[in-house]
Amino acid sequence: MDDDARANPHMDGKTLTGAEKARLRGIGQRLEATVRLGKGGLTPAFAAELQRQLKARGLVKLRFAGLGRDERSALCPRIAQESGSECVGAVGQTALFYSPVPPALPADAG
Repeated sequence: MDDDARANPHMDGKTLTGAEKARLRGIGQRLEATVRLGKGGLTPAFAAELQRQLKARGLVKLRFAGLGRDERSALCPRIAQESGSECVGAVGQTALFYSPVPPALPADAG
């Protein structure tokens, strides 16, 4: 298993193509930032909320608050690795993270 598959086990060793990332960035432009990361850093509460939203939505827009450019650049790959997602874009104070939403289980028919 390669490093990408270990870092992002849900992707089965595949990474998104440039076209897929571009499509997701287009969708992300219309999203509101639903997760915020401040000077407190990567707390367990932040990680849990990001995981919850990734499982529910698949594409999550994050807003950095009070962090410099270098800090934001360093945090994006770390957040992706720790959340099992992929950073599909980062501009200014925001970043987009993607993780495929697991298929819904069929409702019990009986």
